[in-house]
Amino acid sequence: MLEIRHLQMLSILARHGSLVMTADELNLTASAISHQLKELESYYDITLVNRRTRPISFTPAGRSVLQLADNILPQVARTKADIKRLAHGQAGRFRLASECHSCFDWLMPILNVYRKEYSDVELDFTSGFEPEPHQMLLDGDIDLLITASNLPIDAIYYQPLFTYESRLVVSPTHRLASQSVINASDLADETLIAYPVEQTRLDVIAKFLEPNGICPKHIRITELTAMLIQLVASERGVSALPDWVASEYEKKGWVVTRTLGQGVYCQLYAGVRKSSRDVAYVAGFLELLKAIKKP
Repeated sequence: MLEIRHLQMLSILARHGSLVMTADELNLTASAISHQLKELESYYDITLVNRRTRPISFTPAGRSVLQLADNILPQVARTKADIKRLAHGQAGRFRLASECHSCFDWLMPILNVYRKEYSDVELDFTSGFEPEPHQMLLDGDIDLLITASNLPIDAIYYQPLFTYESRLVVSPTHRLASQSVINASDLADETLIAYPVEQTRLDVIAKFLEPNGICPKHIRITELTAMLIQLVASERGVSALPDWVASEYEKKGWVVTRTLGQGVYCQLYAGVRKSSRDVAYVAGFLELLKAIKKP
């Protein structure tokens, strides 16, 4: 039966035209090469080489097999190289998710550098607004999660990125715009406009309202930051956003921001599975993230 080793042997034989030189390159004896040839010819009942010519020449059937070797062997070599890169973490599929859309503003420059350094890695993105993104990370549905929730899960490693302040965002004409500091009770009768994540993962609820026993009157959901700002600006409700996000719209005069109590400060993390932390393309991304500075 024709095997890859036969194609390799015939390809080398065609290059050298000598059983001895072919045997030397393959670290075999000339008799072993001759035996492989006879075995192959016997199996298909056809002559592949003219042994009496010097250098050895190929019959039409042999040239047909050589053509197959020329087509197949480069593909085999590429596949072996791909497997080796995969085994050493130099290639694969890297799936990222972020719980905040605005994070992509500072992620994009890093992603551009990463693509150049790990060109064999396929980058993929998914929403971080899933009900249980940490479970998705554990299950292998994603490989890295940008999050402010460093849940105490043994199998997840969290790399700190930077600290930010979550600030209340209101219309310039809203009643709370006249206050420099916002108390939790001030939000009891307000509609909170937020991203579609669990309430316990919203900074303003988990770190400000809930500890003070306050629950907003209504919660309105939107996935788009631009839509959230439009709703706030038209006094459809209030929101809380990271300071670097809110300041962009505050500078345009569309909204104003105010401090929540004594200040609500949060830490942003990149979470990965501990089991994949040392994989080259995961470790490489984490290394690039170390250079991140708060926008």
